Amino acid sequence: MTNWMKRIGGIAAFGLIAAAAVWFAWAQPVPVDLATVGKGPMEVTVDDEAKTQVRHVYTMSAPIAGKVLRISPPHHVGDEVVKDETVVAVMQPATPSFHDVRTHEELLAALGAAEAAVTFAEAEVKRLEAALAYSRTQLERAEKLAKTGAISQGDLDKASFEVDTNEAALASAKAQVEVRRNEQAMIQARLGQPAEDVTQPDPACCIQLRAPVGGRILKIVQESEGMVQPGAPLVEIGDPLDLQVVADLLSTDAVQISPGASVRIDGWGGPTILGKVTRVDPAGSLKVSALGIEEQRVRTEIDFVDPPEKWSRLGHDYRVIVHVTSWRNDNVLNVPVAALFRKDDDWAVYLAKDGRARTTVVKIGHRNSKVAEVESGVSEGERVVIHPSDRIADGVRVAERGPITARQGAQGYGLSSPSRRGSVSRSLWPR
Repeated sequence: MTNWMKRIGGIAAFGLIAAAAVWFAWAQPVPVDLATVGKGPMEVTVDDEAKTQVRHVYTMSAPIAGKVLRISPPHHVGDEVVKDETVVAVMQPATPSFHDVRTHEELLAALGAAEAAVTFAEAEVKRLEAALAYSRTQLERAEKLAKTGAISQGDLDKASFEVDTNEAALASAKAQVEVRRNEQAMIQARLGQPAEDVTQPDPACCIQLRAPVGGRILKIVQESEGMVQPGAPLVEIGDPLDLQVVADLLSTDAVQISPGASVRIDGWGGPTILGKVTRVDPAGSLKVSALGIEEQRVRTEIDFVDPPEKWSRLGHDYRVIVHVTSWRNDNVLNVPVAALFRKDDDWAVYLAKDGRARTTVVKIGHRNSKVAEVESGVSEGERVVIHPSDRIADGVRVAERGPITARQGAQGYGLSSPSRRGSVSRSLWPR
């Protein structure tokens, strides 16, 4: 009896071992996340960084070469200006520059020549004055003799001609003296050294630049006192409420956009703002990205649709993110992008049917970062595997993964349990 019971016990133990081996060898379903194919609204957007910009910016430039003075009281960025009233800059004529030794010697020689020319011209004036006095005496004698008939009328006319000629020559010589004196003064001025800085210049000698338009100061290019050349920018003025958004989009994205397209604007620190495209430039420009990649960018202008109260905190040259709608459909069959993978040259998904994964080729249309439009291959209501791992293949048994608790999720991603304060695992990937 004892042997018989031992045999039964051995057989039972062997059976349990065999059953356990079969159970462990049997393929278990792979836990997966599933999503249901359905219909709903879908839109495709072009997303990129952009910046706000005052539509009309007026840059005031220096009309002449000179020194820009500090204004009292000083202006700051954001100050309001009134057209043709607010003085935004004051310019003082430039002082003469230094000259080298060679130039100085040349100027001294030119000054000596100018002084000699003045002396020569003055001597010529004296000579002509004497000639004029003599010709006038001769004319008086000729007039007296002509009354008695002692000389002919021709001699009288000749004496009168000499007087007129000498008077004209004297006038020309005096003018020549003035020319020579002015040349002398010009050379003396060139010999002068730069004057000392004037702390309180005479307002009559300065140029006051007034605001060409009303608005606010957006940028002060020349803030400190200093010398500037003609055309140098000084101040930028504009109306902060006349604001638009400018985005430099890739040319491959710009061809999908047309004026009037709706835009969502966010990423600026406030609520989402609605806008619309007003202009897409017909020409692009080459720009280099931060990674050193050459890109063709197209300037795109966007106007705000929402009232100013919603975006009034934005200013000139603020950074924003734009989402320009290039396509939209309110009822389209779609599938999550996370479920798609490449099968040869086609797109495919894993359908969960009867507890197994079935490879299904699909044809997709438009696509965004979350979902893709399905044209054929799957139907509404079918369930697809999202984020399929390398354990998933055609015919593999799958089971939908259950919800993960916060504690399980933390441990699965290598995070410490709440009892281990202040410690975090080095690995942030699922174990």
